[in-house]
Amino acid sequence: MLWLSLALAAVVTFVLTTVFAMAGVGAAFVLIPVFLAFGIELQTAMATALLLNAIAMAVASVTFIRKGLVEWRLVAPMLVLAVLASPVGVHVAQDLDHTVLLALFVAFLVFAALMILFYRPKARDDHTSTRNALILGLPVGALAGFVGGLLGVGGGNIIVPALIAAGLEPKRASASASFVVLFASLAGFLAHVGVAKIDSTLLVSTGLASATGAALGAWLVSEKLGGDQLKRVIALVLIAVAVKTAWGLV
Repeated sequence: MLWLSLALAAVVTFVLTTVFAMAGVGAAFVLIPVFLAFGIELQTAMATALLLNAIAMAVASVTFIRKGLVEWRLVAPMLVLAVLASPVGVHVAQDLDHTVLLALFVAFLVFAALMILFYRPKARDDHTSTRNALILGLPVGALAGFVGGLLGVGGGNIIVPALIAAGLEPKRASASASFVVLFASLAGFLAHVGVAKIDSTLLVSTGLASATGAALGAWLVSEKLGGDQLKRVIALVLIAVAVKTAWGLV
């Protein structure tokens, strides 16, 4: 790639990763079309974006874990069910109209964004019991894994609004989702890397940008943003993803 294209790709990656890391959903979903616009081959774009997702969520998770924001009792069941449900979603997607699925996904994202902005759930205890963690984490993980496999998107778009709607404090919702998205993205990268030709210069430049953006986003969440401010950021991210998805359907 030309150095100008590399620099532009790095800048865009930094900005998007900063915003999406704050929401705990990962930026791969929007980075893929960005890379395609720079003339990068599809499989390479997908593999690179997923690896950048893993890098960003790993960096963000370090900050979130250090600040004690990750709800481990929720994360464990979510991870297990997400891994188990993802192949089911992939299988079901083979027999369904992808346009209808994406339209439903857009509707869900808009609904979730509105719920986050206007619904006021009863607050949960920050450190929920094991029983309550299973009651919440198992269905959320199953839904995130299934929808992720169905649509080929990260589960963070499902996990974060579901946890907030259930009453979990927004910072803890984003932090917990980030840890799940880390492993989901890594699994997706490993699935694509065998058929993708990784551009080392692109990976280095965008990888540094992704790590820096994730560190900034996690710092803003843990140190600067209040719960209501973070809710607005998350809602904005969900609406942005919905608009991007709807634009692809037009």
